[in-house]
Amino acid sequence: MSAGQIAALIAAGAFVLLVVLLAIPLIKLGRTLDEATIAIRKTHEGSAPLLLHADKTITHVNTQLQRVDGITTNARAVTGNVSALTSLFTATMGGPLVKTAALSYGLSKAIKARRASKDAGGRGRKRRGAR
Repeated sequence: MSAGQIAALIAAGAFVLLVVLLAIPLIKLGRTLDEATIAIRKTHEGSAPLLLHADKTITHVNTQLQRVDGITTNARAVTGNVSALTSLFTATMGGPLVKTAALSYGLSKAIKARRASKDAGGRGRKRRGAR
C-alpha cells in the first residue's frame, strides 16, 4: 500500500465517522419533528370544539346585549316620563308652594317680632311701676 492509499483509507474512515456522528442528531431531529407534527395535529383537532364553543358563547353574549339594549331603551323612556312629570309638577304646584312658603315665613317672622316687642314693652312697664 502506498501513502496515497493509506491517506485515502484514513479520509474514508474519517468520512464514515463524520456521517455516523451527524446521523445521530439527524435521527433525533426527525423524532422531534414527528412529535411536533403529532402535537400540531392534536391541537388542530382540539381547536374545532373550542371554536364551536366560542361561537356559542358569542351568540349568547349578543343575545344578552340585545336584552340590555332593550332595558336601556325602557330606562330612557322612564327617565323622559319622570322628567316630564317633574316639569309638570313644578309648573303646577311650584308657584303656589313657593308663595305658601313665603307667606308662612313672613307670618312667623311677624309673630316673632310682635312677641319680641311685647316682651320688651312689658318688661319696661314693670320696671317703671316698681320704682
